[in-house]
Amino acid sequence: MPKKNFDYNPDELKEKIVEIRRVTKVTAGGRRFSFSALVVVGDGKGVVGYGHGKAKEVPEAIRKAVERAKKNLIKIPIENNTIPYEVIGEFGAGKVLLKPASEGTGTIAGGAVKDVLETAGIKNILTKCIGSKNAHNSLKATFEGLKKLKYKKEILKERGLE
Repeated sequence: MPKKNFDYNPDELKEKIVEIRRVTKVTAGGRRFSFSALVVVGDGKGVVGYGHGKAKEVPEAIRKAVERAKKNLIKIPIENNTIPYEVIGEFGAGKVLLKPASEGTGTIAGGAVKDVLETAGIKNILTKCIGSKNAHNSLKATFEGLKKLKYKKEILKERGLE
């Protein structure tokens, strides 16, 4: 596993199953069933990742998805239990608007987006899915948006300010 440029405790990671689907492959001999699982993993302190696994049995698909999720973890900046600024993430036909919210607002999101934000530890945020509401696309669009976020210190440093 490659070394991440941030610290996290692998024991603290919580997993959340976003979607499990039964997938069918039609062959000359009939139908072959397998399962597809989409999982989000996070520590509730700004570290979050997602994974997709496929197997003949549900538990095996979930295990594969969790394994892959742990391999692509990202660290996101959280300030006052929300994100530092508004951002739009895009993936495929799906767009997700992520907007910081004041204390006490809660997580205003639906489906896969809510699962990602809760496992990441963001408590106050407003979101809107635009275009595709497909779980895969909205989840990946949310991740693209979260990847764009930076701490205010980093932005000031890039601009050459104190």
